[in-house]
Amino acid sequence: MAGYTVQKLTEVENQGKNFGFDETDFELRMARVALDCVSCGISYERFAPGWRMPFGHKHKQQEEIYVLVSGSARAKLDDEIIDLEPLTAVRVAPETMRAIEAGPEGAELIVVGAPNTGPGDGEIAQGWWSD
Repeated sequence: MAGYTVQKLTEVENQGKNFGFDETDFELRMARVALDCVSCGISYERFAPGWRMPFGHKHKQQEEIYVLVSGSARAKLDDEIIDLEPLTAVRVAPETMRAIEAGPEGAELIVVGAPNTGPGDGEIAQGWWSD
């Protein structure tokens, strides 16, 4: 077995539709398994203009780093809302509730999580970010 794995993130299955989201609103391409990750996970997320996650989430063990690649976005982290611009990275501790909202031109993010906890580490709160 090679000491590396190559995977185009846009070719990983879009899990957003498996969670009931319209593909025009939200793409979620989780590449942890496709890349054979041992210690971390990585995802590509694309948000339609103005689209907000309808839930917040946090983790038991996994911290995440969100990197805005293009567009603009806001992140709600517990009770604080911060603005993101391209190439801004935000580390989020496991116990911090979080959600993302795209700006008027939409948003593309890369999200890295560690340690690799697999399924069951996250806790979802529907409707957590409401105005």
